[in-house]
Amino acid sequence: MSAHAAIVTTALTKHFGAVHALEDLNLEVSRGEILGYLGPNGAGKTTTIRLLLDFLRPTSGTARVLGGSGADPEVRRRIGYLPAELRIDPRYTASDLLDFYGRLRGGHDRRWVSELLERFDLDPRRRVGELSTGNRRKVGIVAATAHRPELLLLDEPSSGLDPLLQHEFQALVRELAADGATVLLSSHVLPEVELLAHRVAILREGRLVTIAGVEELRRQARQRIDLHLEQRPRPAAFAEITEVVEAQVMTGNGPTGPGAVLRLVIDGSAAAVFNAAAPLGVVRVVSHEADLDEVFLRYYHPDRDIPAAESTTSGEARS
Repeated sequence: MSAHAAIVTTALTKHFGAVHALEDLNLEVSRGEILGYLGPNGAGKTTTIRLLLDFLRPTSGTARVLGGSGADPEVRRRIGYLPAELRIDPRYTASDLLDFYGRLRGGHDRRWVSELLERFDLDPRRRVGELSTGNRRKVGIVAATAHRPELLLLDEPSSGLDPLLQHEFQALVRELAADGATVLLSSHVLPEVELLAHRVAILREGRLVTIAGVEELRRQARQRIDLHLEQRPRPAAFAEITEVVEAQVMTGNGPTGPGAVLRLVIDGSAAAVFNAAAPLGVVRVVSHEADLDEVFLRYYHPDRDIPAAESTTSGEARS
């Protein structure tokens, strides 16, 4: 186990009777890393977090957090946790909740808490039962980060937040990670994961499908390019190229007269495409941003195989 690891699981497995919620999870998350933890509903994401916190006991395998066990109060006080479903006594105010957690953890920086309340536009005197879903979510975010945790476990954290507060939440996560905190971010908001995560781990049916850097995943995405051509091409000629998924011709203008724009979706190398396009006079090439949503969804698909080579156990946080 790496001395720099905040989370290490070894063959971590959890069965609920005949339901295999998590199977042989081998995962290592470095200190200071933001790991996006993705998968469809029922993939095992929440089960993993509950095992890390010792809310559940594994059927087999082990989980270590911050060098110890999530059952240890001294380890638990260094962890911030935001569950997907935040259940708070509706009679509590945000101030009541923060004071309660503060006493459990041995106190927190009141100036930092005041800053968080201001950033998320929260009135600490209002009772939780009077708050909207989004405002209750904000209470949870503040409570999870009030003690500047070393490890932050987030389960659908920005659900219910408006776009401005999603931006504020993302800024907060980046700040905590820059100060050395480790973040496990379980989310269905794929653009948010893409913006924040150093690496992404994808679960399907309780098994780890892949774990890779965001840029590595981006290289797996299908390329979408527009070729501005002097001569009008035959789409069928490009559709026959193995790497071409889609070919569409649009009207355009070349420097010497009417031309065309060939819009292509390519899965793999574009070399054959450029070779075929060269005789038509390539004037300009426009490349569109890779669509990571498509990559993620391809991994989610139940018909996709799970090659062992796609699963790795460790990685360094990016700068």
